[in-house]
Amino acid sequence: MLRIPSFTNSTLPKSGLSQEIVSLRDRLTSTSKEAVTGRYSDLTAHLSGRISHAMLGKKALDDISLERSQLTLRAGRLEITQSSLGVVQERTSGLAARMQAAVSSDDQASKTAAARDSRAALEETFSVLNTRYGERFLFSGDKTSTPPLAPVENLLADIRLIASTAIDADDFANSLDTYFNTPGGGWRQNIYSGTDTSSDPEAVTGTDPHIIQIVSGLAVMALAGPDEALPLFAANSASMYTAAETLGYGQTALTNARAEVGISQAKVARQKESLDVEETVLTAAFNETTARDQYEAASELRELEGNLEASYLLTSRLANLSLMNYLR
Repeated sequence: MLRIPSFTNSTLPKSGLSQEIVSLRDRLTSTSKEAVTGRYSDLTAHLSGRISHAMLGKKALDDISLERSQLTLRAGRLEITQSSLGVVQERTSGLAARMQAAVSSDDQASKTAAARDSRAALEETFSVLNTRYGERFLFSGDKTSTPPLAPVENLLADIRLIASTAIDADDFANSLDTYFNTPGGGWRQNIYSGTDTSSDPEAVTGTDPHIIQIVSGLAVMALAGPDEALPLFAANSASMYTAAETLGYGQTALTNARAEVGISQAKVARQKESLDVEETVLTAAFNETTARDQYEAASELRELEGNLEASYLLTSRLANLSLMNYLR
């Protein structure tokens, strides 16, 4: 008697086909990624015993990326520092000579104008020294989360008090030196909130000599106007002339400080150039061992898509088989 096979959903030989579909999907996913990235998705399988060499190359490239990001951060800080110091240098330019000429000739009008401009330069100096890069205040030493300087008026109030209580020019000079240059002086206690030193060797702090010289000179000169009525600063005041000299010394030192910042900027630029060359060489070596031909991957992708489509079609037909279909 003729036996007719019974095709039911439970007995169709579909398990092998389903596994093939899963395998095709996995290969389709990995090949699609390779066609986009141009790199083998499974380096371990592709490289076999050479995987350790490839991983060392990848680590070297990752290290370069990290070092470049650190250099970029340094370059940004140095650029802001250079720009800020440049503003100070520009705003104070010529003020020392103007005040000295006004004091020497006892020209009250010129003296008043120099005092006004010194006040404006002091305010702008405080503003740029309170600059931050991201969340980091650049002139605060290691207290990078704290603005380094209090309001200008706080400083002027301190200097005004010192000038009004000084016996003579020498007494004023000694008190001013104590205020700005001793650890317990008013500058550190009342105005500057940062640290004297910084763990960043390229940083400029509010206790660097050129900063103190410029600020102290400007602060005294800002009080030269007749509205202040300070006897110590009247007429051809020796204290005022000394303040202008101090500002001049600070400006010279500031030029040197900016040159040092410029040297650091050039060093960072050279390091970045060196990293670029190193990265180019390492990338070529890494690509040589891990790169996948994207045209080849695209061709394989099209083939896999066709195979997967055919598998789906075959599965659909198997699922719809019936006795009548078989007899036909």
